[in-house]
Parts: sequence; C-alpha cells; structure tokens
Amino acid sequence: MYLPEGKKARRQRAIVSELGLSPTVRTSDLARRLGVSVETVRRDIEELTQQGLVSRTYGGAAGRQLGLQPAYQEREALAVEERDAIAAKAVGLVKAGDVLMIDSGSTTARFAHALARAAIRVTVITNCFAVAQALAMNDAARVIFCPGDVSGREGGVYGSETCAFLKGFYADVTFIGASGLTVDGPTDVETGATWVKRGMIDRAERQVLLLDSSKFGRRHLERICPLDGLSDLVTDRKPDGALGERIAAGPTALHV
Repeated sequence: MYLPEGKKARRQRAIVSELGLSPTVRTSDLARRLGVSVETVRRDIEELTQQGLVSRTYGGAAGRQLGLQPAYQEREALAVEERDAIAAKAVGLVKAGDVLMIDSGSTTARFAHALARAAIRVTVITNCFAVAQALAMNDAARVIFCPGDVSGREGGVYGSETCAFLKGFYADVTFIGASGLTVDGPTDVETGATWVKRGMIDRAERQVLLLDSSKFGRRHLERICPLDGLSDLVTDRKPDGALGERIAAGPTALHV
C-alpha cells in the first residue's frame, strides 16, 4: 500500500491501521481521535474507498479483509447499543409456542437474553453456548443444544454432526447473524458457521437476519443465502443506496 506523505497521508494511514484492529470504525470516533472535522474524515474514507483500501459504510468505514473477523468475545464489545435495540425489536417477532432455531453469534446471544427477559414459552434449538446459557435459566424456554465440534473462538459447535442434527427438526422461525449484507445476500467469514446457518434457514418457515447497520455493504468469504431467502431483516437503521432499494422491492420485511 502506498500513500503520499503529509497530514492527509498520516490520517489515512491511521484510518487503515484502525481497521486492522477493528472490523468497522465510526466517522465521529475517528474525527475525535484524529482531531479533525467529521467532513474531513468522510473525504479521507471516500478516497480510501476509491483506492480499494476500505469500504465506506453508513456512518463510517469497514475493512476489506474478506476472510477475517474478530473472535466472538471481541465482537461482544462492538455496537452494543445497536445490537441491544435489534434484540428487543426481534422479540416482537416471537409468539408463545414457537419453535426457534438460533445460531451462534454476538447479536443472536443478545437476542436470547432479551427473549429470556420476556419469558415467552418457546422451544429453542441452538448451537451457541451463550444462547443456551441465557435461556436455560428461564423456565418458559425448552432448550435443545446441538452436538458438534466445539469452537471457542466462535462460542459454539459446528461440523457435520451439527448440520445432520438440525435436519431432524422443524422450526417456526430461524434467527441468524452475519458478518455482512449486500444486495446478493448475507455473507460470513466462517465456513462452518455458514453451513449451520443454511441448515437452520432450510428447516424454518420464517428466516430472520439480525444485523447492525455497520455491516451494510460488507462482502465476506461466503454467501449464506440469496437476499430473497430472508423473510425478515431486523436492524438499527434503514439501509440506503442499492441495498435499500433492493430490500424495498423484494419480499424481505424490514424492521428498524
């Protein structure tokens, strides 16, 4: 990567370096750290996007590493308020008596905590330790935990056993997370996680993606399913541009 010398170059190198540590950064946070205006940071991000070094997102920027994402424990500290709001909204899609499939992720774990507080009588099939733990303390929920190979980094179990196990059940609603969302559909970094998400999607009448807006427009290693394969998207902001137009014109219901 080559950037010319000067104040702008130092700022832009700092932005790229920041994205090496965190998958996304907010324009306002960068402006505060760098001591410049939000508009200056926006121009820097636009230039870096044109050079292919970062991806501009709603309110900030994202890294270009298609095959990398932070570990589960690191993702827990990102976009906390947004994911809590998404979790609370998603609980409204659940009815008493529903059978749910919930995959492993930081946003789906927050959804499980919100679901436990709501004390709705449900059956939950999950591969996520945090989801199972949150709901196991709630007498209203029956929790069925998938077998499989343990991944401490992802906070769940994966593999052929997990996918085969899911085929023995049907669900009213599947709730999944993703690393990114484009007009082609949700994407993810982990192959094992992608196969579990697909398995859960196939077994449910309704397929709900829980995703914060920092992931809009982000491509990663694998596409989970076509955008039209999602019945619902629950997020913290309405997507704009091509993604917003595609969702508005398609069958996926948007919940903000």
